[in-house]
Amino acid sequence: MLSITNLQVFYDHAVEAVRDVSLEVGAGRIVALLGSNGAGKSTVLKAISGVLYPEEGAITGGVIAYGGRPIGKLPPHEIVRLGLVQVPEGRRLFDTLTVEENLLMGGYARPAGESSAAMARIFGMFPAIEAHRHRVSGYLSGGQQQMVAIGRALMGEPKMLLLDEPSLGLAPQIITEIFQAIRRLRDERGLTVLLVEQNAQLALSVADYGYIMERGRIVMDDTPQKLLANDDVKEFYLGVQDGGERRSMRDIKHYKRRKRWLS
Repeated sequence: MLSITNLQVFYDHAVEAVRDVSLEVGAGRIVALLGSNGAGKSTVLKAISGVLYPEEGAITGGVIAYGGRPIGKLPPHEIVRLGLVQVPEGRRLFDTLTVEENLLMGGYARPAGESSAAMARIFGMFPAIEAHRHRVSGYLSGGQQQMVAIGRALMGEPKMLLLDEPSLGLAPQIITEIFQAIRRLRDERGLTVLLVEQNAQLALSVADYGYIMERGRIVMDDTPQKLLANDDVKEFYLGVQDGGERRSMRDIKHYKRRKRWLS
C-alpha cells in the first residue's frame, strides 16, 4: 500500500534529517517505525503527509508511493483525500472547539448522515470521551485528547493511519486502551497503520513488522519476534543486558553508542 524508496529530507537546505530511507507498509498491517528522539521518525511521517513546508523541510531525493502512485509532490489535502491521514505528535486539537466539533472537522467532507454514524462508532470505540462530547477539548486530560485526535482522523474513513507517538505523556492504563483500539482497527476493519514510537516494547506488541531508525536512516528491520530477540535491540531499546538483567536509566542515558549496525 505504501512504499518509500531512498527517501532523503533536508531542513533549510542544510540539515539532512532523513538519509536513504526505504520501507514498505502492506495493506491491513501495522508497521512500527522505532528509534530514539531525533532519529528522523516524525520527519518521515511529515514527508508522507506533505507537511514538511512549515518547518522549511523538503524532500530532496527518493520516492514515496501510495497505492502505486507517487505522492511526494502532492499537497496535504490531496493526500488526505487519497485516504492517508496522520495523527500528529502532541494531539494538535482545536482547543477552543468541543469534542464533537473536533470530530466533525475530521469528517467535514462527508454527508451529515454519514458523519453521525461515524461519530457513533468512535464513541463506541472510546466511551471515555462520549460523556465529554460537548466539552471544550482544551480542558480534557491528555489521554482523552489523544482519543479525540485518533477519532478525528477516523472520521474521514481513512485507508491508512499515520500515528506519531500516541503513547507520549499518557498514563499506562490509557496507553493500554489506545493500543487495544489500534489493534482492533486492524483486526476488525482492516485499517493499515504506520506507527511511530520510542517505546519499542509497546509498539512491537501490536505490530506485524518493525523498522528501527538511527541518525536519519534505517539500521534494522524484521518481524517483532526477531527484533525483540535481538541483543542490540534488547540492550539499547529495552534496557536489558545479557542474562536478562535490566539496566538502570542512568546507564542507558550514558552508554556509548557501540551498536554493531553503526560500526
